[in-house]
Amino acid sequence: MDTEFKTIALIGKPDHEGANQTLVALYKHLIDLGVNVVIERRVGEQLKLDDVELLEMVELGERADLAIVVGGDGNMLGAARVLARFDVAVVGVNRGNLGFLTDLSPDRFEEPLERLLAGDYQAENRFLLEAQVHRHGQLKASNTAMNEAVLHPGKIAHMIEFEVYINGHFMYSQRADGMIVATPTGSTAYSLSAGGPIVTPNLNAMTLVPMFPHTLSCRPIVLDADSNIKMVISPNNKTGQMLVSCDGHVSLAVQPGDEIHINKSPHKLKLLHPRGHNYFEVLRSKLGWGSKLF
Repeated sequence: MDTEFKTIALIGKPDHEGANQTLVALYKHLIDLGVNVVIERRVGEQLKLDDVELLEMVELGERADLAIVVGGDGNMLGAARVLARFDVAVVGVNRGNLGFLTDLSPDRFEEPLERLLAGDYQAENRFLLEAQVHRHGQLKASNTAMNEAVLHPGKIAHMIEFEVYINGHFMYSQRADGMIVATPTGSTAYSLSAGGPIVTPNLNAMTLVPMFPHTLSCRPIVLDADSNIKMVISPNNKTGQMLVSCDGHVSLAVQPGDEIHINKSPHKLKLLHPRGHNYFEVLRSKLGWGSKLF
């Protein structure tokens, strides 16, 4: 098959029978099309395919032109944090629950996938966040997030005190259970559950959503995504161990007196959709919004 994607990586949801079945079907279909296929090692070892090249995620980023992620949005997020550094295009096959980021059906992927490989697709770039923890003026830990970076206490329902600065300007102090800093991609995830707004993916914006603030006047705010966000943890916090969680998977340890810096990452995820993809149709489907009345 004549396609711009010469090497395609398959990434899956380990220990998931349905996802593994879809991966095997994808592999055989792509091989029949004459495409070079590599598979992420952890899931590839479960598929028991012959003569297939298994690679670590970073190696996939270095080798592949396109990655097909089979699973839910969580699998897509994990792949995105690595693959965005390598400018690898990504498309998702939904084997999860809601699936805001995974477009293809596991039961009917062949025709839309072939059209996509032939160049009939819509592409969009989704930016990531970079979260850093600074202690006594030194960088202690950092990671990236596709959906959100969340400051929270190590235990449930425990108030913490911190100050928030935007581009070096003091915005407010907070006594709350934490703070969610979300991208437009993440606006339909944890941030939405916490009362944050839905932000369309084409906007260069991020949201700050306080978690259970101890004042009724505190509301979510939408900021320019090129802003620098700094949260300074009060040294008087009685909670000794706090965390910054990136997409709910990677946690950075935070102590009283630390500073958390959150900025837009220089890397973007190139997300591919079948032609005709409509963001508002996805919202209607996933969130149960009403259809047209007339």
